[in-house]
Amino acid sequence: MTQKLIKHGPKIALFEPDIPQNTAAIIRTCACLGVKLEIIEPCGFLLNDRRFRRVVMDYMDEKNIRFYKSSDHFFNSKKNQRIILMTTKASISYTKFKFDKNDTILFGRESAGVPRKIHEMINNKLKIPMKNSKRSLNLSTSVAITLAESLKQTGLI
Repeated sequence: MTQKLIKHGPKIALFEPDIPQNTAAIIRTCACLGVKLEIIEPCGFLLNDRRFRRVVMDYMDEKNIRFYKSSDHFFNSKKNQRIILMTTKASISYTKFKFDKNDTILFGRESAGVPRKIHEMINNKLKIPMKNSKRSLNLSTSVAITLAESLKQTGLI
């Protein structure tokens, strides 16, 4: 059962996602927690991909998902809004950051993150601390961890 969409709450944004199963799992997470998802195209797969459909099941509710045709379109629509970039290149832990209710939390492509240009545009960059020898968590896991902290801090869960 999905929750009602949180009207004024955090948004999860995915930059050109390229693994259908991860995107589908993130759609399910957002649907279950009542959070809006924003997808910056192009995606590295089609929404009718059987791997995507298998994971997303009946959680795909396009009124809770906003698609942007490009990163320019995304950033133009966010001119007066705070965007937080989750990246392994950040020095600040997501647990040491004060989230606001209307933040947009941006995650890069599984295969390449975000381009340097986007990295340089965003002031707030956070990471999920990991053991030194590990590269990164699965994208859907990273979204769930960060979103849970944001919702907890803002009192939305």
